Amino acid sequence: MILRTFTSIMRKLLIIAIWLQVVLSFGQEYSGFLQQGIYRDRITDESGNPIAGIKVQVQGKSTYTYSDINGNFSIKAEIGDLIVLTKNGERINAFRLDGRSNYYINDESSVEESAPNAEKYLDSARNYSKKDAYKSIDFVEKHLKSKKKHTAKELAQSYALLGDNYLQLKQYDLAISNYYKSLQSVENTEVQLNLGKSYSLAGNISESNNIYKTVLNKKNTVLQQIAAQEGLGYNSENNIPKALEYYRAALALAEKNKITSKIAELNAKIAELLAKSGNKSESNTYLQNTLRSSENEPIQQRISVQNQVADVYQTNKDFDSEIEIRKKTIAELEKANVNKINVTNNGYMSSDDISISQLNLEIGRAYIDKKEFDKAIPYLEKSASNAKKFKDLEVEKNALQKLSELYKNIGNSKKALENYQEYAKLVDLLYQQKELEITSALALSNELRDKQNRINSLEKDRVLSESQYQLFESEQKLAVANYRRQKMLILGMGIVLVLLGISVLAMYRSNKQKKLANNVLALKSLRSQMNPHFIFNALNSVNNFIAQNDERAANRYLTDFSTLMRSVLNNSEEDFIPLTKEIELLKLYVQLEHSRFTDKFDYTLDIDENLNEEQFQIPPMLIQPYVENAVWHGLRYKETKGFLKIEFIQKDADTILISISDDGIGRQKSKELKTQNQKKQESKGMNNVKKRIEILNEMYADKVKVNISDLHPDGSGTKVVVELKK
Repeated sequence: MILRTFTSIMRKLLIIAIWLQVVLSFGQEYSGFLQQGIYRDRITDESGNPIAGIKVQVQGKSTYTYSDINGNFSIKAEIGDLIVLTKNGERINAFRLDGRSNYYINDESSVEESAPNAEKYLDSARNYSKKDAYKSIDFVEKHLKSKKKHTAKELAQSYALLGDNYLQLKQYDLAISNYYKSLQSVENTEVQLNLGKSYSLAGNISESNNIYKTVLNKKNTVLQQIAAQEGLGYNSENNIPKALEYYRAALALAEKNKITSKIAELNAKIAELLAKSGNKSESNTYLQNTLRSSENEPIQQRISVQNQVADVYQTNKDFDSEIEIRKKTIAELEKANVNKINVTNNGYMSSDDISISQLNLEIGRAYIDKKEFDKAIPYLEKSASNAKKFKDLEVEKNALQKLSELYKNIGNSKKALENYQEYAKLVDLLYQQKELEITSALALSNELRDKQNRINSLEKDRVLSESQYQLFESEQKLAVANYRRQKMLILGMGIVLVLLGISVLAMYRSNKQKKLANNVLALKSLRSQMNPHFIFNALNSVNNFIAQNDERAANRYLTDFSTLMRSVLNNSEEDFIPLTKEIELLKLYVQLEHSRFTDKFDYTLDIDENLNEEQFQIPPMLIQPYVENAVWHGLRYKETKGFLKIEFIQKDADTILISISDDGIGRQKSKELKTQNQKKQESKGMNNVKKRIEILNEMYADKVKVNISDLHPDGSGTKVVVELKK
C-alpha cells in the first residue's frame, strides 16, 4: 500500500510511477493529511479505484472507522500514533504517522491467504506468538479454515498456540478452553503445565493443583517436574510450611541437575517465605545463596534476582542491605545504558519492569524508614525527575507523594505544598490514562471473544463435515447403515443444539458479569473524580488564609487538611467503609470549614444514642458533598450568622437516617447568585454523587435514598435526608 498527501504534483508523479512499475502484489494507495488532530486519507488500489470497508484504528485507542464508498476516511490521531489496518476481520499491516508524505505497506493478509500449505500458517503463528499474540491468533484461525483434513497433532498444536496467546493476553478462561481442546487431541506435558498455570491465574487453585500433581505422578523431564513443584508452591503460599516444602523439593532437583537459573529463583522465593514467617536468620542464608547463584547469569536474570533479594531485605527491615543492592542494580542498568529492563516476577507467573526511577524511589523509601530524611530527598527527587523524563506517571506520582510527606515531616510547608500540587495533577492525569486503558482493554477483550467464537464455529463445522463424510461413505457401502446415519445425524443436531444452549447461557452469564464489572469500574472512576474535586476546594481554603497573611492559621489548616486527606486517600479504593470512619472524616471536615467561616455559621453534629455505628457501612465521601453545598452555597451568603445541623438517627434495626439541614439563603436564591462557572462545577459535583447512588442502588437493591427539600416555606434553608440501609 502507498500513502501520499493531496497535492497535484505528487498525484502526477504517482501515476507515472504506477505506469512504470511492474505490479507484483495487491496494493492500496492513501492520499491523506494530518490537521488539528484529525488524520484524513483515501484508499485506492493501484489503478486508482476506491476501496471501501477497510477498518482503520489507532492502536491503544477504542475509536475506529471504515473507508467509505469513495475510499475516504478520517480518524482522530497524532504524529507518532500507530495506524492499524484490517480487512474482513484480518490484520493487513500497520504504519506509524511520522510526518512523511509517502508510506509503503505490504498487504500481508492477501499474501498469506493464497498460501496453499496450511503448515505455513502454523509456522507464522509460532513466529508471532511472542511478539504479537493478536496476529498469531489470526494465523491459527487461517490454519483451521484451510480445506485440508487436519491431523490430531496439527489440531493439538493449533489449540495449544491459541492457549499460549490467550495466556499472554491474560484471557485465562479462553486459554483454559483451548488447552483442554489441545489435550483432547494429543496429551502433552507442557500443555498440561500451562493449563495448570491458567487455572491458578483464574483463581481455581484446586483444579490447578490436581493438574500439577498429575504431572508429578508421571515420568517427565527434570524441568517439567521443577515447574510442577514450583506451581504447587505458588498455589500454597497462604500455607507457608506447605509452600516451603514444594519449593525446597524443586530446589533439590535444580541443585542436583545444576540448573543455575532455577537455583537462584527458588532460593529467592524460599528466602521471601522465610522472611514472611519471621525466620530472618535462615532467610538471610538463602539470600546469600541467591546472590551467589546469579553472579554469572545474564543481566536480565541477575537484575530480577537482585530485585527479589532487595524486596526480602525490605520485608526483614534490613534497610542497609536493601539500599546496597538497589544501588548496585542502578549501577548495572546505567552501565548497560538502559533505563529499565523487563524481568520475570518470582520466576513463575508474571513479568514486571525494573526501572532506575523505581529503584531510586525504593531507596528513598528505605532511607525514610531509617529516619534519614536528608539522604532520602535526593533519591526521591531523582526518581521523580527520571520518571517525568521517561513518562512513567505512576512512579512520578509516588515519588512526589513521598516528597510531599517528607517535606511536611521536616517542617518545609512550601516544598510540601508544591510537591503535593504536582502530585494532585498527576492523580487526575493517571485517572484519564487508566480510563483509556480500561476502554482499550474492554475493546480488545470483545474482539478476542469474537475471534474465539469464529474459531468455535470452525470447530463445529469441522466436526459436522467429518460426520457427514463418514455417513456418506457408510451409505455407499451398506444400505443397512441408513438407520445408523439418521441416528448419528439426529445426535449431531442434538449436540449442536446443546452447544448453542450452552453458548447462550455462557453469553448471558458473561453479560451479567460484564455489567457488574462495568458498575465496579464506574464506581472507582466516580470516586477518583471526587478526590481531585475535594482537594482543589480545600486548597482554595489554604490559599485564602495565605492571601490574608494568616500564616499560623494556614499552617494549622494545612496540618488538619493533610490528616483528613490521608484518611480520604486511604479510603478511596473501598466501595464501603465503616460508618464510624465516615463520621470521623465528617467531623474533621466540618471543623475545617468552620475554622474558615467562623463568623458565618455554628454547627452541631448529633449521633443517636441508640445508633450502633459498627453495624453500618457507607460509601466513602457520600455525605461530605451535601455538607459542602450547605456551607458554600447556603450559609456563606447569609447576612446573619447561620446554623448547620447534622444528625445520625436510627430509624429501625436495618435503617439509619442522616440529616443535613442549614438555615442559609436557600437553593433558589443561591442559584441566582452563582456565576456560570460555579453552576457548572456544582452540577458536576452533585451529578457525580447522584451517579454513585444510582450505581450502588442497582448493585445493592436500593441501599441509599436521598431526599432534598426547602427547610422553610419561604424557600430559605435546605434539608437533605439520606436513608442508608444495613
